[in-house]
Amino acid sequence: MKPFYLILLLLMNFFWSAGLSAYKLIDDRLPAGGIVTLRFGIASVCLLLVWPWLPGPAPRGKNLILTCLMGLILFVVGQRLQVYGNQLGTAGNSSVLMALEPLVTTIAAAVFLREHVGPRRLAGFALGLLGVVLLEQVWRPTFKWTGLIPSLIFISSFVCEAAYSVIGKPVVQTTGIMKMLTVSLVVGTVANLAIDGGSTFAAAKTLSGQGWILLVLLAIVCTAIGYSIWFLVIRECPVNVAALTVFAQTLFGVIIAVVWVGEKPHWGQLAGSVVIVLGLTIGLSRQIKKAGDRGTPAELP
Repeated sequence: MKPFYLILLLLMNFFWSAGLSAYKLIDDRLPAGGIVTLRFGIASVCLLLVWPWLPGPAPRGKNLILTCLMGLILFVVGQRLQVYGNQLGTAGNSSVLMALEPLVTTIAAAVFLREHVGPRRLAGFALGLLGVVLLEQVWRPTFKWTGLIPSLIFISSFVCEAAYSVIGKPVVQTTGIMKMLTVSLVVGTVANLAIDGGSTFAAAKTLSGQGWILLVLLAIVCTAIGYSIWFLVIRECPVNVAALTVFAQTLFGVIIAVVWVGEKPHWGQLAGSVVIVLGLTIGLSRQIKKAGDRGTPAELP
């Protein structure tokens, strides 16, 4: 992975982490399905407006079928599960559960893409999980676990996220990344509108200005830009390497909670943050490829 790509991924993980908090700030009158419909509908419209200037060929044939399938899996099923699970649970619980996403994605990449996961990355994943546990202090009685069903709903969305990456990696080898993303978003939006378009438009009329601003930011920054960067990276490096950076979302969640929400930091956050950074350092230590380096990151342990 190029150092610049790592910086981009860490930056996007910051925004994706903020996105979970943004869901909590959007008007309660807009249900989970409505948030998904509006967020990805806005993203699809924005990308369609610049379609003539998007680089690369549009998906065709088998790639077009796979792209449409990806849109249904993630932007209809996966995101509805994630937003609904997040609304049912707490921010702390979502932060802990989010640590399972890189593991799900890595397992999927190993099974379907035959990616090798070396000992350094395994150590990075282990330290990342430990860091999340320390950071959230899950053993304290003040930590509130949600019920089993909300947690399972939230976790099930990771399967859809993993499927989107695993299916999409071969597609973007011969297809323009942003055009693939646009097509999948349009397909997902059409399906979302068919499910709850009427009720979403009715609720949208009462949405506050803050709610609209958050939705537009989620659509442009976290979706159009974020997913484009994700596929730009995994087109050139193993999915499991990029997935390791998702642990940073929990670390960034602490920063957002302290700065934005005004929560008081505690020692567990410091210890957990140090362990997460150590895990990222070890896991990515032989994956950062400088200009002129030879060999593919997939070959490095």
